[in-house]
Amino acid sequence: METLFAKQDRMLANTSTAIVRKLMDEINWDARLISIQGPRGVGKTTLMKQYIKKNYPAYTREALYCSLDSVYFSSHSLLQLAETFCINGGKSLFLDEVHKYPNWSREIKEIYDTYPEIKIVFSGSSLLQLLNGDADLSRRCIPYTMQGLSFREFLLFYKKIKIPVCPLEELLKNPADLCHEVNKNCLPVPNFKEYLKVGYYPFYMDNKRDYYTSVEQVVNMVLEVEMPELCRVDIGNVRKLKALMEVLSSTVPFTVDATKMAKLIGINRNTVVEYLYHLGRSKMLNLLFSDLTSVKKMQKPDKIYLENSNMLYALSSRTVDIGTARETYAVNQLSFAHKVEYGKKNGDFKVDGKYIFEVGGSGKTYDQIPDIPNSYILADDIETPYRSKLPLWAIGFGY
Repeated sequence: METLFAKQDRMLANTSTAIVRKLMDEINWDARLISIQGPRGVGKTTLMKQYIKKNYPAYTREALYCSLDSVYFSSHSLLQLAETFCINGGKSLFLDEVHKYPNWSREIKEIYDTYPEIKIVFSGSSLLQLLNGDADLSRRCIPYTMQGLSFREFLLFYKKIKIPVCPLEELLKNPADLCHEVNKNCLPVPNFKEYLKVGYYPFYMDNKRDYYTSVEQVVNMVLEVEMPELCRVDIGNVRKLKALMEVLSSTVPFTVDATKMAKLIGINRNTVVEYLYHLGRSKMLNLLFSDLTSVKKMQKPDKIYLENSNMLYALSSRTVDIGTARETYAVNQLSFAHKVEYGKKNGDFKVDGKYIFEVGGSGKTYDQIPDIPNSYILADDIETPYRSKLPLWAIGFGY
């Protein structure tokens, strides 16, 4: 076990706590079993390391971070680790890449039941595996979801501009306060354009030149490894899944025609709908329905977006349509804390069953949402609100 502590000491020495994600303060770290979920590349591992560094003394032996894909676990079990850790006064286990360890959820459950003095925080880069495993731990585990950087966090991480969180309800009630604060500290429009292209994943600053290659690697890992292993996707259809993602990245969002989509990529309609469902669960796509109260499993979505706008720019083989990028961003930011439905008849989106949003450029008019209560235009290329027309970037301060 001392080899794991030595490895932790080296990792923590190189872990910066200069900027920490807001989720750090939202997690109840006193809970006995916590899962941190989220798509690949959003910073779950960094968050766990930062927590240990901020809350335990250097060279602590009361907390242990370890990745379950370590060679240590080729000859040691997770249960053996927990027993030795507990005997030596350990308090908190931080387990990463849990999906790389066979029967991880079963052994975590046994540790939870056998060693009540140990707190466990676990995560992994396979969101599908975590979702499947959490079903076994659902009565014991408190799950938290981590998303990529919001526009607010992008300004904090990359521009060193600190703006408070502004929940959607607060923004709609008084948008002038947020807009005044942002405009006082930066030029939001050019920063927002940059965010749409490269601001979502925290690893941008590590390697700017290969950023889109890294985003593609995140997508390929899900399509090539997780979908065949966890969703029974025929390995021969992986190329068709990639073709589907490319089609979606190069097309203006449309009302979904599953039959047409099936013909386009060469698989049957029901398989397309099933694959869309799995891609939604893995946070590769955001699937929108026009009525969330009646949605059934494997039902065809009404509209499809890639999960975030950076993915759009990384995967598209054509010049990205700015309208698509705007709507992708809106769905991504709003869906983190709210229920988003396809507007269908009125507006682009309905949020929490009561707010209607139409997304567009600075010249967007109210023609598609005339006299509808609680309706708003989210307009790009503007700095300040006017009546119910708000800057599109402003919804990026919700977390």
